Amino acid sequence: MTFADLWILMPFFILGAGSLAVLLCGAFFPGRYLTGVATASTLGAALWVLQTPPRTLAPVLGIAATPFARFFTVLFCLTAAAALLLSHSYNGRRNLVGEEYPATILFAALGMTVLAASVNLLTLFLGLEALTFAFYILTAIDRERPDSVEAGMKYLLMGATAAAFIAFGIALIYAGTGTLEIAQALSPVAGGGVPVPVVAAGWVFLLMGIAFKVSLVPAHLWTPDVYQGAPPPVTAFLSTGSKAAAFAALLLLFLPSGTGFSLLHGPLWTLSLLSMVVGNLAALRQKNLKRMLAYSSIAQMGYVTLALATGTVAGFTSVVLYLVAYTVTNLSAFGAIASLSGQGPLENIEDYRGIGRSRPFRGGIIALALFSLAGIPPTVGFMGKFAVFAAALRGGEVALAVAGIVTAVVSVYYYLRVVVTLYSAETELSASLPRLALPEAVALAVTGFAILLLGLFPNRLLLLIGDIIR
Repeated sequence: MTFADLWILMPFFILGAGSLAVLLCGAFFPGRYLTGVATASTLGAALWVLQTPPRTLAPVLGIAATPFARFFTVLFCLTAAAALLLSHSYNGRRNLVGEEYPATILFAALGMTVLAASVNLLTLFLGLEALTFAFYILTAIDRERPDSVEAGMKYLLMGATAAAFIAFGIALIYAGTGTLEIAQALSPVAGGGVPVPVVAAGWVFLLMGIAFKVSLVPAHLWTPDVYQGAPPPVTAFLSTGSKAAAFAALLLLFLPSGTGFSLLHGPLWTLSLLSMVVGNLAALRQKNLKRMLAYSSIAQMGYVTLALATGTVAGFTSVVLYLVAYTVTNLSAFGAIASLSGQGPLENIEDYRGIGRSRPFRGGIIALALFSLAGIPPTVGFMGKFAVFAAALRGGEVALAVAGIVTAVVSVYYYLRVVVTLYSAETELSASLPRLALPEAVALAVTGFAILLLGLFPNRLLLLIGDIIR
């Protein structure tokens, strides 16, 4: 094993060692130091990746420290750190004090980073399923709540189905090309330009499986139940890290695909349109805030797929920008919901009446996140939507872009409805809400600041994204 191999593996070693250290702390110091050790591990892995990589990047283990991998590794590690901070006090209130929770968060982050660094289909599949397996556990970890256990079972069943589709698609691609290397395996066109049926079928199965992971219509039915049943900090991590990882997998597959991309243009177009329309229309009818945000996430993933369907560099760049915007926004929204949840999460939108007055910081964070999801300037959500629609129009997807703009305008209603409720007259419930703990305050302040900073000054981020999309 060379120095380059060790350098590439070090972030994975840090996350894996951190998970082991958390388990040992749980054995020797029950309930103490767990969040600190886990957060330090995620930040340590992110800091390691920020170093200059070695000149020789030998993908002997199916992974490589490409600029793409380094960018997403930092994003995933910071997302995991925020999820750990946001869950610290909530888990204490719900008596989820074991070492299993932070160790599983680290395991999920490890799967995400492996996926981002993958250069062959096998490691990509292993990374994707490692993070999904971790979310099966996290979703059902609050065993005292029947909704959490039910959500975990539903997610397990749908996730297993998606894994079967992805594995079968990879098998078909391997059967048609004879290789698992992403750069060589994903060309469904033979030498004479005639599509290879077995590889084309592999593409379709692969896309269907990942559509489950990112909640694209019609593979979306698990999403509202899982979002509602899972603990709010888990929903924050699930709705951001897993979605970003799945789209990172799609980008890894599409960037070197060449002529193979045209094969999936039609399915992507259809998935995007259905997700934007169904997600936003269903969200209009929701009275439960977490279910509303679940249907909203279906629509948001439709916008990301719209940019992906263009098949252009500008489209792929806007995909990454939107993923960053969606990550910081949803961490803020669900993090604030978690910090306001006492013995159980607040469910209905009416439960949040007056919270903007009685808890101005957390109410303001929720309002800011909703403005960002609605695409209202100067938030990063506005820049994400602007980039997506601009890339779609320049890429010739005029009809789909118009549909996206119309549905985005519709979404403003149900987002602002929650904001109005937040700043209505206070209710008795407002006085019984838990106090804001320091870890939650730090995470919410950072994500809220990021929503505004990246919305006002997106150029540095866009330049960085341009360097990784080649």
